[in-house]
Amino acid sequence: MQRIENIQLVTLDAELSDYGLIEDAIVIVNGTHIEWAGPAFDAPSTPTAEVIDGQGGLMTPGLVDCHTHLIWAGSRANEFAQRLHGATYAEIAKAGGGIAATVRATREASYDELLQLALKRAKALIAQGVTTLEIKSGYGLDLETERKQLQVARAVGEQLPVRVKTTLLAAHAIPPEFKNNADGYIDEIVERILPTLADEGLVDAVDAFCESIGFSPAQTQRVFEAAQSLGLPVKLHAEQITNQQGAQLAAQFEALSADHLEQLDEEGVQAMAASGTVAVLLPGAFYFLRDDQVPPIELLRKHRVPMAIATDANPGSSPIHNLQLMLQMAATFFKLTPEECLRGVTVNAAKALGMYGQVGEIKAGMKADLALWDIQDAAELTYQFGVNPLIKRWYDGVVHVPAYKQ
Repeated sequence: MQRIENIQLVTLDAELSDYGLIEDAIVIVNGTHIEWAGPAFDAPSTPTAEVIDGQGGLMTPGLVDCHTHLIWAGSRANEFAQRLHGATYAEIAKAGGGIAATVRATREASYDELLQLALKRAKALIAQGVTTLEIKSGYGLDLETERKQLQVARAVGEQLPVRVKTTLLAAHAIPPEFKNNADGYIDEIVERILPTLADEGLVDAVDAFCESIGFSPAQTQRVFEAAQSLGLPVKLHAEQITNQQGAQLAAQFEALSADHLEQLDEEGVQAMAASGTVAVLLPGAFYFLRDDQVPPIELLRKHRVPMAIATDANPGSSPIHNLQLMLQMAATFFKLTPEECLRGVTVNAAKALGMYGQVGEIKAGMKADLALWDIQDAAELTYQFGVNPLIKRWYDGVVHVPAYKQ
């Protein structure tokens, strides 16, 4: 048992948009779970507990990155340079670049090569206070490589002190074997890839890219129906480039989340509100792609749709492995408040992974996933960037000190 004293404790309530602060707090950890958290003057006696001095730091839940594409091989830095020299995305894609280049490299990479790349990226997120991480497939687009990506994702959670939720994103793009035959590839997903990998226990949720350059609502619906028949929750890349009414489709299936949402309209917001679907905002992609259409933040507030924030770590549109930076970007580009930003990487991000009540808050009975920061105001996590104030983090009740603090 651990008794963490001399801390300021951030409190979150899923029904509110704000957060609270207990200036002199104690958190008691018993094994992998929180046994008690609250004001020091109310704390129960724990004479046999190990006492840990929080040094007056501020404690939040461990951070949750609820949308990443962390497993890929190859680099798209050359394409970034080409675009800066005037090349268009279409020209790059025609020359074999874009997602096709990442698919080729990921298919060619071995399991061990992908694992080493993924561990390096995950460690960068962990060093920022992340304790729960979603990892999607989607750079294989065939059974063998989608399996390989999800196996690597499972291994990341086994080898590092981080909780990993896997998402099958086979419906990410049309592979070369099915060129001009998107419906045929959807058949492959729903009849072979999805049921096989679900049966192997590799899939926690199912995602799709519903977009004018991706899959149609009808094709996406087929993927969702197959997932639903297997008892798997769904989520959706929706309304990033055009409005395909993807958010409404996601809401029909009570999706955990709809993500991106720059082109979301009020009907989509209302549908998400009714279904409890979380809006996952991805400011890194907005920044990297130089987008100028922000998600409808005021509508999401008006209809009380929970907003989460994630890195969208991927090689093409958000090569970013820093969740703290996403807080700053969400505030600067999307005008989220510091309170909304912090909730977006804790309690609301947990909701987006179907983990509400397990992680993302500091309450008795929840997982002892905690982060202790060398700051006095939670707004500092949103305000500053380029520095890392993390003192230490707890994952499943075990303390981990960042390497740079040792």
